[in-house]
Amino acid sequence: MSWPPRSRFEQVFRDAFRAHQQRTLAVICFALGSWVGGMYTTACLRHLAAKGYPLTLVTPGNNKAEILRVLRSLAPSFEQVVLCGYPPFLKDVVDSGRADGFDWQARPVKLVMAGEVFSEEWRSIVCERLGVTEPELATASLYGTADGGVLANETPLSITLRRALSQKPELARDIFGESRLPTLCQYDPLHRYFEADGGELLFSGDGGIPLIRYKILDRGGLFSFEELTSRVGEVSRSAAAPARNMPFVYVFGRSSFALSFYGANVYPENIAVGIEQPALLAALSGKFVMQLEVDADQNPALDVAVELLPGQHPSAALASDVATSIQRELERLNSEFKHYVPADRRSPRVRLLPHADPSYFPLGVKHRYTRT
Repeated sequence: MSWPPRSRFEQVFRDAFRAHQQRTLAVICFALGSWVGGMYTTACLRHLAAKGYPLTLVTPGNNKAEILRVLRSLAPSFEQVVLCGYPPFLKDVVDSGRADGFDWQARPVKLVMAGEVFSEEWRSIVCERLGVTEPELATASLYGTADGGVLANETPLSITLRRALSQKPELARDIFGESRLPTLCQYDPLHRYFEADGGELLFSGDGGIPLIRYKILDRGGLFSFEELTSRVGEVSRSAAAPARNMPFVYVFGRSSFALSFYGANVYPENIAVGIEQPALLAALSGKFVMQLEVDADQNPALDVAVELLPGQHPSAALASDVATSIQRELERLNSEFKHYVPADRRSPRVRLLPHADPSYFPLGVKHRYTRT
């Protein structure tokens, strides 16, 4: 494997996690075998270890019981632990460990994530449960694709900017052009060269098969380092680690994941903010599926199936609280929703489902937040 794929991981493990200075246990929580994410991550981190990083890898895959067994056995021998996996699954591991008495705060635990956009509320909740006080130095999301590898990565600076913008939805909408908050990463144009064409991202890069202006249907855009940091202002100078002068790419994901409700685009990211509130996540896993349903008169309704934590039971009061929170955040973040959807149609229908419900939340597969 060539240098560029490893360099994105090295940037995270060195700049944010300081793994070149600390004995680090990296736990691969992606599915293995024929699934590319786990094998790719393992190969890249093995290169870091071969380069001299005091890094040990274990590969339990997406088996929660095995992950927790490995952590209990090995984590005490290391200065820090890094869990690598999809965001909702890593939260599930953290919640399952808490329920089983595992002490997540006994030593620093950090997260490398990929595959999904998540809210800053989600990041805050997971960091709080891990005892993390500086999320920009303990978490990082990678932007990649199976056919192009890792294209870009979150940095301490990009996380600091995104967390600030999550509290300023008007400024975020002005910068990114939409009501939802995208993933914000930095990239090396000598590794993967990005272009934006009509709101869609294209990239070029060398590999087994060179990719030229390759389109993967992700919507987003680009900023130079100077352009974005100047627009956000003082926040850009408060990052907890030295900032690399690299351009930014922001990614909304595939536009087909949105639902059109009374002409308003409703995005999973908007729903997630409503669910990922501290009071609610005491009972909810954070996973959900949104879809549109029609009544006997063919009036549309926004239906949200929400997964409970293990051992939690549904109640009318909890469902009402979730619906109220979703509506509040939709109205705050999504101006189309607030202005297009009639007031008496804005409250979603919330269904609370058992943990790992096979119809909506099957184990062992990548979760999809939208049904059409």
